[in-house]
Amino acid sequence: MNSNLVPAITTTEWFLVAMVIIFLVPYLVWRVFRTDYWAPLVVVQIVTGIVLGPGLLGEAFPDVYQAIFKPAVVQSLNGVAWWAVSLFVFIAGIELDLKSAWKHRTESAITAGCALFVPLLFGSVLAMSILALPGEGWMGARAEPWQFVAGIGMACAVTALPILILLMEKLDILRRPLGQRILRYASLDDILIWAVLAVILLDWARIGRQAVFVVVFALAAWQFRRLLVRLPERDRWFLMLPWLALVALGADWCGLHYMVGAFLAGAVLDRDWFTLPELDALRANVLLVLMPVFFLSTGLRTEWGLGGVAVLAVAAGLLLASVSGKLIGVHIAGRLQGWAPGEASAIGWLLQTKALIEIIFANILLDKQIITANTFTALLLMAVASTMLTVPVVTPKLKRLQALLNKDG
Repeated sequence: MNSNLVPAITTTEWFLVAMVIIFLVPYLVWRVFRTDYWAPLVVVQIVTGIVLGPGLLGEAFPDVYQAIFKPAVVQSLNGVAWWAVSLFVFIAGIELDLKSAWKHRTESAITAGCALFVPLLFGSVLAMSILALPGEGWMGARAEPWQFVAGIGMACAVTALPILILLMEKLDILRRPLGQRILRYASLDDILIWAVLAVILLDWARIGRQAVFVVVFALAAWQFRRLLVRLPERDRWFLMLPWLALVALGADWCGLHYMVGAFLAGAVLDRDWFTLPELDALRANVLLVLMPVFFLSTGLRTEWGLGGVAVLAVAAGLLLASVSGKLIGVHIAGRLQGWAPGEASAIGWLLQTKALIEIIFANILLDKQIITANTFTALLLMAVASTMLTVPVVTPKLKRLQALLNKDG
């Protein structure tokens, strides 16, 4: 048969092939192997993205990988991924419950502070040890050592607020007093984490632009809040999307990062301006329809350039630093406030959940060349492992601590 009679597969068709793989493969794994208890669908999607990346599929079947994930296809997928993660981080910003945190400010500040700074310390010490390893391959080309250390430290301190909400829904504690307490702690930590990230990303060559962005954003947020409070909720839903895009654009223009802008755009809005079920539905739909593309886009950035053993060893060290740091920090808070036995352990294990915010955080560090692809891969593996630990470890603890569920601080 004349090959000229066989039409070439277009970029659009390869893109749709990639979309079929992105949405079908994780679902089949999740359903066939019944992984929901130890690996929710979102975790399976993240792992699938890693498997489909150049470090695994690209190494095992390079021809298949190169055929499907052509540069034009990857570029198209990245566009969808950018918007998906912007929406996701924006919703995370809206979900910050600052009013509740202020009402319980002393208890929240002690717990959130201990839960943040102890794993930050552990992660920073580990980062300095990584820098002392012979050879290169962990710190990015544009990073100063302090940026690398602070970035790894904060990556170990992250709590994944949006995924934590999903896991607490699964455990049936989200709307109970314990769940609301944990949301307060995670909300405060989120603010501090993004604030530290903004400091890490300060670009002295663009400090003027960043000053302009801060001033313009503050004025615009003040005016935008005055506008939204006068509008019916339906109009708020429409206007928040161009607001998100504009703030993300401004943050990226000044050298911070579009995801930092997306978080700020949501953080200045009040959660009670939006109907809670609809906000939950929006987050669920973003996770269902858009975020799997981000997971694949993230997986395509994983590498094993220093060898699998080295990357796995660093990932294990990061997991140990993040989990132990979070648990020790929360236990210190519990001791200071006289918590009941077992209370700190259950809260600590929930707060150590990394998942998507950790992955987003690592993507930003990689984009800004503060870490390398090898460090990024290790952080990604740590995020997956920490999230997979949460439900199996916490479920039996909650069964033994039923009185804890209704304790409001």
